[in-house]
Amino acid sequence: MSFICGKSGINMCLNRKDKEQIVAEFFEKIGSSLKKILLLPPDLTRFNSNAGEITEIIYEMLSPKGVKIDIMPALGTHFAMTEKEIRVMFGSKIPLDLFKVHDWRNSLHRLGQVPGPLISEWSEGKLDYSVNIEVNKILFDNYDLILSIGQIVPHEVVGMANYTKNVCVGVGGQDTINKSHFLGAVYGMERIMGRIDTPVRKLFNYGVQNFMHNLPIQYILTVMQKNQNSGKMEMRGMYVGNDMETFSDGAKLSQQVNLDLLGKPLKKVVVHLDHEEFKSTWLGNKSVYRTRMAMADDGELIVLAPGLKEFGEDPEIDRLIRKYGYRGTPATLESVKKHLELQNNLSAAAHLIHGSSEGRFKVTYCPGPGMSLENIRSVGFNAELYDKMSKIYDHAKLKDGFNTMPDGEEIFFISNPGLGLWALKEKFS
Repeated sequence: MSFICGKSGINMCLNRKDKEQIVAEFFEKIGSSLKKILLLPPDLTRFNSNAGEITEIIYEMLSPKGVKIDIMPALGTHFAMTEKEIRVMFGSKIPLDLFKVHDWRNSLHRLGQVPGPLISEWSEGKLDYSVNIEVNKILFDNYDLILSIGQIVPHEVVGMANYTKNVCVGVGGQDTINKSHFLGAVYGMERIMGRIDTPVRKLFNYGVQNFMHNLPIQYILTVMQKNQNSGKMEMRGMYVGNDMETFSDGAKLSQQVNLDLLGKPLKKVVVHLDHEEFKSTWLGNKSVYRTRMAMADDGELIVLAPGLKEFGEDPEIDRLIRKYGYRGTPATLESVKKHLELQNNLSAAAHLIHGSSEGRFKVTYCPGPGMSLENIRSVGFNAELYDKMSKIYDHAKLKDGFNTMPDGEEIFFISNPGLGLWALKEKFS
């Protein structure tokens, strides 16, 4: 079974009733008697995916029928969700004891191995390691349905987020996460972002198709866009199915609504990071990832980060970022060669590459009280106080896109870097 149901359009705005109808149609079409299901939505860092509301809809639809529902947020390497975050994301009706925590370093089941020759082929000879495909053991707890829920949006590691990534990374293990991230970094982030068919996508698809074909996995994929007039997120598409064609259809719509292709390089970009969503540079560096193909040489990226309090979402990765910093690709690859701790944490090494401007433009982080300027500078970024810079660039008064400041300076403002990809037309062909 491939595409099952859905609704989409570049000018569409799906409301709750639309979503309920699509979910109901899905359960009607799969036609099986469900007794026990597992939902894999994202965490609060993907709040704008609308996966929280969809999870709530499924719970309200199936729970009265006696279906046992488990929910495991696809954390990847992120911290476990707090009760407050669960309530913000999923509402107040779902009992807390239904939520399970994924541990990417433990509680794993190894399924198989992607052979080195394939990695060599996909990476154009740059890498030749094999990759173990591991996922959380809970997937093998005799579920009638495993439903992965998430948003298709341009992504720095895989090209377009979600689909098989939500399983292989969201509830995946160390080897898969580390080596897939490093594969993307070495292949070249600017060759991947916003593309549907990439080496990392091939890796995830291979893992699911070859080692999880007996699992009852289906996907609910959303395409979201911010309404520039109201400032609210609107759903342009909702796709339900389990094949690459279903994902590709959604990804093509995302390319239409989530790519901002520009005619000239941007000299100064100001990005605001919501204090609840972005608490680490691991997440906040979407500011760097998603704008790098639009930044002018010697330009400046100013990151307003009032909630910043750490570098990594994982304690070991946080330590490695503090130790090695964002020093650019050559320095990072040299450190990987020399240091076993980076070889054992290739996702951290990949992140250090992703987060560097390679010296082409300046990155100025502006943290709140949770992070010192000294710490910011120690990892290779410039730093200014949030209170100082937010008075100059007040995110509440700026509109997404080009703004002219009182002194005549032109800036480009982005209210949430996780919502899209900004690039020069000439770099995205």
